Amino acid sequence: MAAPTGLAQAAKESGTRFILALFVDLRGKPCAKLVPVEAVEQLATEGVGFAGYAVGAIGQEPKDPDLMAIPDPASFTPIPFIKDGLAIVHCDPHVEGKPWPFAPRVILKSMLRRAADSDLTAYVGAEVEYFLLRRDAEGTLHTADPGDVADQPCYDARGVTRMFDHLSGISTAMNSLGWGNYANDHEDGNGQFEQNFTYSDALTTADRVVTLRYLLTMLAEQRGMIATFMAKPFGDHTGSGLHLHMSLRGKDDATVFPAAADTPDPRGLGLSPTAYSFLAGILEHACALQAVVAPTVNSYKRTGAVATTSGASWAPRHATYGGNDRTHYIRVPDDQRIELRGPDGSANPYLAIAAALGAGLDGIKRNLDPGEPGASTAQRLQPLPLTLLHAIDALEADDVILGALDGAGEGVGKYFANLKREEFFSWHREVTPWEIDRYLQAF
Repeated sequence: MAAPTGLAQAAKESGTRFILALFVDLRGKPCAKLVPVEAVEQLATEGVGFAGYAVGAIGQEPKDPDLMAIPDPASFTPIPFIKDGLAIVHCDPHVEGKPWPFAPRVILKSMLRRAADSDLTAYVGAEVEYFLLRRDAEGTLHTADPGDVADQPCYDARGVTRMFDHLSGISTAMNSLGWGNYANDHEDGNGQFEQNFTYSDALTTADRVVTLRYLLTMLAEQRGMIATFMAKPFGDHTGSGLHLHMSLRGKDDATVFPAAADTPDPRGLGLSPTAYSFLAGILEHACALQAVVAPTVNSYKRTGAVATTSGASWAPRHATYGGNDRTHYIRVPDDQRIELRGPDGSANPYLAIAAALGAGLDGIKRNLDPGEPGASTAQRLQPLPLTLLHAIDALEADDVILGALDGAGEGVGKYFANLKREEFFSWHREVTPWEIDRYLQAF
């Protein structure tokens, strides 16, 4: 008898009885098949098949061959707190034996190989913000905690305590998986929370964001709640971000971002010239990048917000950078990392990281200069895209961000742009209550 594969061994050691072989489409929809442990060797060696067109936004038509989801054993994650004996393994979709270029995880891995060609490894931390809601008998959405009504609920100890069972359950789950959950808090909007975990290499963090969204959704449902990562579910409340803390390491795991002791930093943020060029690249491509990191019609209700009941929107409106200042597109909290604040909760983590990394690497390649902190060039004084349509126009004109999406195969960037353009016009075709209220008897 052949020796068990790494996946089979992990399943046996964890007492797993069923495995969700999971991947996401370009919109971030989690797709999976439930595989019994008795078929784990077949899963490990052959993968499991999907009709790609039925998956959704993944570049296939009904006539195309099956997508075969090939598991990455390193991503194997037991989740008995959802169902006893259940685990997740993240997969790379293949078609006819080759990685499928429209698969987001494949796209990110391609970008990471590009970084590795320059002896660079990307590390990322992610802040996953979300709302906990309930629907009433009429279908109207309300915050899940009826006592959460303050104008400034951020960090309110009472709000955290009332949601203790949910927050502690998620915290315990993350720590049981070795993710290093270190804080759980009430965010700025009523019903909004954030639960932080330790940063890791870029692929691991992207996998964990997808896993955490799944865990939050399922555990909230078990308690009669809805967990949503929608960018802005309420017009008068703060929107949800997916802030990305990014850094690079070089050969022998050497840090890249801190300035060397003998290298002067006249801008005072403690960063190396390479780090400044990296963030300059992100600023240079920010408008196109927004199409990927803020990928929905609703996203632009967040970045377009002037204020909320709390007094601030916390969302960037211009491509600027600065020190420990949360009003910028890029915050530099210390000399180890930068925080990209443009992404929102609806962002696909694989695509968002790949596109941001592609922009940053272009900055390094071209030795770009970001200018003085907070004092951007005339180009960057222009606002970020006002709508998804504006962002898609910027994406189609930006070969670097299109190239990041095309990293595993040509045509993905154009496909994504067309997908999102149609999403915008699908929304635009709808007649909304706002229009009825404003125009029905206005003339």
